[in-house]
Amino acid sequence: MKKKRKLSKKKITRFIILMIVIVALCVGVFFAVKTFLGGKKETEVKVVDNIEKYGYTLDENETKYYKSLFEDLKKTLNADEVDEEKYASLITQLFLTDFFNLENKISKNDVGGIQFVYTDFQGDFQKYAKDHVYQYLENDTYDDRKQELPKVSAVDIVNVEQSSFEYLDQVDEEAYVVEAKISYEEDMEYQTTATLTLVHRENKLEIAKMSK
Repeated sequence: MKKKRKLSKKKITRFIILMIVIVALCVGVFFAVKTFLGGKKETEVKVVDNIEKYGYTLDENETKYYKSLFEDLKKTLNADEVDEEKYASLITQLFLTDFFNLENKISKNDVGGIQFVYTDFQGDFQKYAKDHVYQYLENDTYDDRKQELPKVSAVDIVNVEQSSFEYLDQVDEEAYVVEAKISYEEDMEYQTTATLTLVHRENKLEIAKMSK
């Protein structure tokens, strides 16, 4: 019988080193090819604050103005007694700021203000936004967009009143109708006025209608 040949420790060590070198080369080639083909880190947007009882969230990429409005909303909703007129005004300001501020949006699918829209209307509203206001928004997944886009500097409340409003198969006898004026850092001919109708849904006010 032939004796089985045993690998020497020296050969085993060389084999292990060779495998490590091959793996390292493969990893290096993978990242080199990825970089060559334009692979970049995708933009990630994190939630930095929330109003848990109402389900509102604040993203880190919102403007300084929007963040100040969100802080005011948080104080208003955490008060012992909620001032509904102020609540309606702040929702209007937050929604219009987020919706028409396209500068911080990643793509046309990233429609601002959705969380303030009446739940049953959110799908239709998002489709409307993508087909109109957000139609020509270029993708900024890799933070390399050069497109000039509007940035909202302020939303001023012009008038607030309560009125009966019928929607779907319901009627809100104390819905809020809020008129507002939208200002931008630079005039790019985007909408500057809006009238929102907000209805009650459990403990929340939600936007059921928007018009110029």
